[in-house]
Formats: sequence, structure tokens, C-alpha cells
Amino acid sequence: MRILILGGDGMLGHQLLCSWQERHEVAVTLRRPLQTYSEYGIFTRENSYDAIDARELGRLHEVLRDFQPEVVVNAVGIVKQRDEAHAAIPSIEVNALLPHRLHAACAELGVRLVHLSTDCVFSGDKGGYREGDLEDARDLYGRSKLLGELRQAPAITLRTSIIGLELSRKKSLIEWFLAQHGRIQGYRRAIYSGFTTIEMARIIERILTRHADMYGLWHVASQPISKYDLLLQLAHLLHKDIEIVADDSFVCDRSLDASRFNAHTGYRPPTWDVMLAELAEQVRERKA
Repeated sequence: MRILILGGDGMLGHQLLCSWQERHEVAVTLRRPLQTYSEYGIFTRENSYDAIDARELGRLHEVLRDFQPEVVVNAVGIVKQRDEAHAAIPSIEVNALLPHRLHAACAELGVRLVHLSTDCVFSGDKGGYREGDLEDARDLYGRSKLLGELRQAPAITLRTSIIGLELSRKKSLIEWFLAQHGRIQGYRRAIYSGFTTIEMARIIERILTRHADMYGLWHVASQPISKYDLLLQLAHLLHKDIEIVADDSFVCDRSLDASRFNAHTGYRPPTWDVMLAELAEQVRERKA
């Protein structure tokens, strides 16, 4: 399968490339010139379109015509941890408008589109959210991502959340945790139902190879876990010398109900024991 990944240098995008490149013809778009990624050893002139600003629709059309993918995966997004997440114009351009422009381009070319949304379209006041629940995000990030969701063929929108290793920005939960020492707080009432990027790569590949009929909006979720327990378990697996103190002051449950997705696909999420063991091994390999 010919797959184009937009945002190949992001936390999810580079993992998709690494996971799929031996079984599929995969190309990625990169924000910066190719030579600035040389230290990572995964991007080449053959698998990359470099210096691509996703907001420049003309350049994206050129890439689509040149690579002629069967599938486009939109892994581009301005996430909460970035400074731009507080700026309306880039957030709206990338999170809200870009997906619809991609949808129009892909529909014209007969290309399937996979778009990644987020559990942050919900406030986190109740948890166990289903696809039909009212989206009540109160911040710019959640609202901009909601506006970017696609519900018509040939697009499929996956509402989910991911943790994993990054290449350069290193502002995500796991990268923050790996950089900590001594004593930190762990939110015991912050409930999470996402996946590692390793498992998310498997989920998307499963959809692409087994479920050509799927389009519209789907919740994809794991067994809910608190951020405190997640970090405690990862610290144990990594033998990390750190004290994680339970903090109940922050309350947020954005867990998703993925029963509809699981019933349709037959997918059963792995346990956090399994996913975090894989992530810990990935951390050790990066250090080696």
C-alpha cells in the first residue's frame, strides 16, 4: 500500500514510518530541510518531502500528484504543549482548516484520508465519552481540533490520544517524565485512555488493511488509567530513581468509550502492562 504521512517528524508520524516502511511504500512530509534530520537516520531523499509547510495547499497538491498515494494519514497538528496552541490563527489554520482542505483534495483524487483527532474535544468533566456525546471543550486547542474533524467518506477520523517518544521537540508527557529527577507530582484523578504511538501504528494499519469500508468518526481507546499509575508503572519498568507523589488536586477524566470501534473491527486493546513494557524497551534502545 502506498501511504503518505503528513507530519513525519512528529511524535506519531515518525513512528508510523518506522513501523510501516518494511511492509508498505511509505513517504512523509517534513517541516524542515532534510539535512537537519540527519542525526535520526530514518529520513532519506527517497522517503521524504522536506521543507513542507502544511498550510501551503499548493505544495501539498504537488506532493500528492508526485507520490500518488492510496492513503494519506494526517499526523500534522498544533498540540497543547506548543506555544502556537495559544495563538488563534495557526491553531485554526492547522487544526481546523487543513483537514477539510485535505479532505477535498483526497476526495478529488480518490485517496483515502485518515485524520487524527483528540479526546480534548471534551472538557473531562465526566469521562466515558461516546461519539454522540456533546463536545464541550473550553480551550482553543480542543475547539480547533473539533472543527477539523471529518465525518464523510473518504475520510475516517480517529478520536484518541497518544504517548511516546519524540525526535526533537520533547515537550510531551513521556519526554517530560524522562527528563525529571528527584520528586514529582503524579495526578491520580487525571484519567487517560490513549495508546503508545507503537500501538497506534498497529491500529491504523489494521484499519487500512482490513476495513476499507470504514469512514466517519470513531473513538479509539484503551483501558482507562490515571496519569499517576501510568508514570509509576513506567518508572518501575525503567528502574528510574524518582519519587512520584500522588496529587489529587487536578481532576480531569477524558476517557473515551470505544465499544463501537471494538465491535466493528474486532480490536481488543492490549493492557497497559504490555504497552508500557514496549515503550520502556524503546526508551532503552534510544539510550543505547
